[in-house]
Amino acid sequence: MSDIRKRVGSKGTTYQVRYPSTKTKSGYAYATFNTMKEARAFREDAAARQSLEAASQPLSVSEGVQIWLDVCEKEGRGGRSPVTTYTLKTYRYRAEIIKAYDWPKPLNELTAPDVVEFRSWLLKNHSRDQARKVLSYFHSMVLELVNRGQLKHDFAAGVRVTAASRYDEPVQIPTEREIHQLLSAADRLANHRNQQIAKTWERYRPMLYLAVDSGMRPQEYLVLPRENLTDRGVTVDRALDAGGKHISATKTAAGRRFIDLSPDTIDMVKHYADHIAPPNKFDLVFPTANGTWLSSNNWRRRGFQTACVEAGLVEEEEIDGETVAAPKYKPYDLRHFYASMLIANRVNLKRIQRLMGHSDIQTTLNIYGHVIERVEWEEQEQTCLIASMSRKSCGKSVASSP
Repeated sequence: MSDIRKRVGSKGTTYQVRYPSTKTKSGYAYATFNTMKEARAFREDAAARQSLEAASQPLSVSEGVQIWLDVCEKEGRGGRSPVTTYTLKTYRYRAEIIKAYDWPKPLNELTAPDVVEFRSWLLKNHSRDQARKVLSYFHSMVLELVNRGQLKHDFAAGVRVTAASRYDEPVQIPTEREIHQLLSAADRLANHRNQQIAKTWERYRPMLYLAVDSGMRPQEYLVLPRENLTDRGVTVDRALDAGGKHISATKTAAGRRFIDLSPDTIDMVKHYADHIAPPNKFDLVFPTANGTWLSSNNWRRRGFQTACVEAGLVEEEEIDGETVAAPKYKPYDLRHFYASMLIANRVNLKRIQRLMGHSDIQTTLNIYGHVIERVEWEEQEQTCLIASMSRKSCGKSVASSP
């Protein structure tokens, strides 16, 4: 039978609930609360007592990691869909890094300083990017177990490895002039006198226009289904997994979105899909001759890089002592261009987040913050401090004062 006992100590008055438990030698367990109301609620709540008992039992880090992996594979974290097979492989690889650390205590006895020590170990033994991702996965595991009542609190909160330093280079974004050059190059290649080149660019040209006009990720437009095209734009709801071997849903729910397209782009893409693309069981807009999807490597090397060379968008690089011409941009940079145009056109930041398929607006700000600042600076009235002080003075320059 449960009872409540009032305790008065140096920290004030608390209320201790004693309740039956099979987990202790005495047959009773205890929980302390700051108010009588909380104590009574706990006494009546059998589920809360079971969660507390579960959280008090020793749980190794390896066991916690396995619970988390099972949830990711079979249920999906936080109500999300289960992860793809390829993503699960990545999770398992990083889970092995977590388990490789010599944890000093059971999982439910760890504290923030223990996680800080783990972070130091990661940074000494792995790249900064790898350390950041592994620590993020560890925190995700802790949160999952807290939500399931197997841990009492999130002791890993606030311990992280920042994604980048303030000295990192911002993303490289093509200019409008360079995009015009690139699209013009695609037009020329599609109308080339060499029939083989022209036939190849029947597919690459609408693909390039779509990439510029939509900001889609390459792994999204490479497996775009015909049914997702409308007279207004395109729905994005599937993508290649990171291994490029399977079509899956977009990585996050935020990746599923609708994007408006220019009429010319819609006409070009629909014409190819309806009149030129070979039949295929995946309903692909841009299938290969055998009805499967184009690999991202082939698109980059045979399509995009060819267009860059044709457009003169190359840079000189020194490789093994020789100077060679290399493409100035990568296919993903078209996505950055799309975002920069949204920013330049003063599109609402939340809408930019949705159109880019970012699950967190902080991602949008981290990648494009410098573009937002530049656009705002160009449109604002310049507010040079000393100059404004001079204008308000009685004709005498502040800078010339002794």
